[in-house]
Formats: sequence, structure tokens, C-alpha cells
Amino acid sequence: MKRFILSLLVVFVLQGISDAWAHGAENFNSPPKRHQKREQRKAEDGFAANGVIAHRGAWKAKKLPKNSIASLKQAMKLGVAGSEFDIHETADGVLVIHHDNTFNGLTIEKTNYADLLKFKLPNGEPIPTLEHYIQTGMTQHRTRLIAELKPSVISKERSLELADKVVAMVQRLHAQDWMVYISFSYDILQRIHELDPKARLMPLQNKVGIPQMKADGMWGIDFYFGAFKKNPELVEVAHSNGLKVNAWTVDKPGVMDELLHQGGDFITTDEPEMLLKKVSRRRKAAGKR
Repeated sequence: MKRFILSLLVVFVLQGISDAWAHGAENFNSPPKRHQKREQRKAEDGFAANGVIAHRGAWKAKKLPKNSIASLKQAMKLGVAGSEFDIHETADGVLVIHHDNTFNGLTIEKTNYADLLKFKLPNGEPIPTLEHYIQTGMTQHRTRLIAELKPSVISKERSLELADKVVAMVQRLHAQDWMVYISFSYDILQRIHELDPKARLMPLQNKVGIPQMKADGMWGIDFYFGAFKKNPELVEVAHSNGLKVNAWTVDKPGVMDELLHQGGDFITTDEPEMLLKKVSRRRKAAGKR
């Protein structure tokens, strides 16, 4: 009987050692969930928290072309929170960066990419492709890429096609961490949400109520600065709904001060150097109190 009990004890001990070894091996091969969460926070916190968005890149002080690779690099050099740019699709399906729907008199949507390459930006660059722009932005982890998708001048179907192609490229490049999507087309933003429910989306005008925007998966609101002067409660309403707040396009020092006082999250400007100085001064002043 004693031998039988002793045999059972040996079996239980050996089983316990086996389970512990298996559990240890599993933990060794799979990072702990706590560690994974730390890594996610690190990736999120790696981006600048100064709230400054360079409108079409940081172009003005250095006299660089708007929406150029050079203006993006200058924005990255400044360390702003984001660099805004505009996306169109050419007639043959190439995604390019430019504000207006025409380039050197050619309607981008009705022109093949090769024909656009016959012209240069003032600094000698070709019109940038979205792929080149994103790849340039991904060389650092401080400045986000604020992508404005321009509605098609041809059809709603092409607008949605643009959304499909932009999301596909972002996913292929694994660039989701860098991206924030903005548009005057709510349909475009809703399409992006269907394709990537975690995408950061900000409508550029108040077509639906803020609670509805939250329900539709928006990440924030991105309105003309006059809307916040007219309705200062917008910031509080957006924040109470868990949405970020951006105001565009703000170049006057007094308006910057008003918006900073309101407590929004971002300000889009053609004067990122000025706004960075204001943000820095406010932080130093707050630290002294």
C-alpha cells in the first residue's frame, strides 16, 4: 500500500514539473501580454505631442514647394506632430500628391502619370507618388502623415476607388501607425472605416452631429478655425464624445493663442515654426506654476 501511495506521489510530482516546463516554454516563445501592451504604448507615444500640423508640409520658411518631399522632410526635421498632404488618382491609377485637381494645366484624374512627369516642381522634384511620400515618412517615428483624400471631380465611384487604393497601399507598406485620414467627403471616410475599423478618421466639415461621428467610427473632428471661434463649446463636446480636435488653417498669432487656450489637440498651420515656439512657451509657463 505504501509503495502504491509513493508511486502516485512520484507521478503527481513529475506531472507538475512537466506542466511547469511547458508553461515556461510557452511564455518564452510568446511575449507576455503586459510586455506587448508596453510595446504598443511605446509605438503610440513615439509620435510628437506638440499638436502642430504642417499644412502641405513645412514649406513657407524655406520657400519649398508645397506638398513636396522636401517640405515633408522639413516638417519631419522640425519634429511637428503631423505633416498634411493631398492625394489624387491619375487616369491610369497612380496615386499622387498635389493640392489642386490640376497640375500645370492638366486635370490629374484625366491625365496619365507619365504625362505629369513631363513637368517638375519648382525645386526640380517630380510630382510625388503616395508610395514615395509614405516611405519617406516612415523613415522616422515622430511626425504622423495627415492624408487628405480629395473627392473625385469625375464621380463618386472614383472617390471610393481612391479610398480603396489608399488603404491598400497603407496596409501593403504596414504604415497604419503613421496615418491619419481627413477628407471633405464623409463617404470616403466611411469607406476607409469599412476597410480598416482602426483607422484614424477626421471629417473636414460638420455634415453630421458629433455623436453621430463617434458612432460612425471617426477619431476626431477637423474643422475650419472659424467654427471654433463661433462655437467654442465644440472642443468640449468633441472631447466629451472621445474625439480629437483639430483646427485649420491657422497662421495668425492671435488666433493660435485663442485656439491653444481652448484646449484643442491639433492646429494645422503654414507657420509651424511660430506655432512650435508658442507651444513650447506655454509648456514652460505651465511648468513654472
